[in-house]
Amino acid sequence: YAGAEKYKYAISVVVRLSGGALDGITDKPTHTYFQHYRTVNAFIDRLVLMAGMEIQKQGYDYIPVAASQSIGGYTGLFQHKTVARLSGLGGIGKSGLFISKKYGPRVRLGSILTNMPLECGNPFEEDLCGDCNICRSLCPAMAISGKPFSLDNPDDTLDRHACSTYMKEHFKDIGRGVVCGICVKNCPHGIK
Repeated sequence: YAGAEKYKYAISVVVRLSGGALDGITDKPTHTYFQHYRTVNAFIDRLVLMAGMEIQKQGYDYIPVAASQSIGGYTGLFQHKTVARLSGLGGIGKSGLFISKKYGPRVRLGSILTNMPLECGNPFEEDLCGDCNICRSLCPAMAISGKPFSLDNPDDTLDRHACSTYMKEHFKDIGRGVVCGICVKNCPHGIK
């Protein structure tokens, strides 16, 4: 992003998803989950905008990064899970999802990039998955490799193309095939 180099700080926004909306998922997403997902994304987008406006009132600049942003392909302006991990809020699992220390992957994320000096958290380095491969075994797209997330090879964890293609082909009757949620629902870190 042109001009983004002046934004040396980031704020992570983490919103817990409804357990009830997730628990209805079996071998495919539900309309309830899709609507909840969209509503939470809209809520995060509003929070990010409101916080950014407060930052601006204090004389600093900001870039709001929407909850479900994508810029061509399968990536966005900035990876929310990177901000959340660097902030110490959790790690990145074998599913490629952010796993909150409190709520597991049952969260949605947003971010604010800013030039406002902020106190920084300590990056989360712990492997939360260990030998667990539940997400891999349940993924209908077979998109999860089962390899631990690595900063050196972040794409070794999840085949984003296989995941997206499967959703579009098999779940198009639910939100045009943009959500699944099977790995999110079944992760032991979210169930506890």
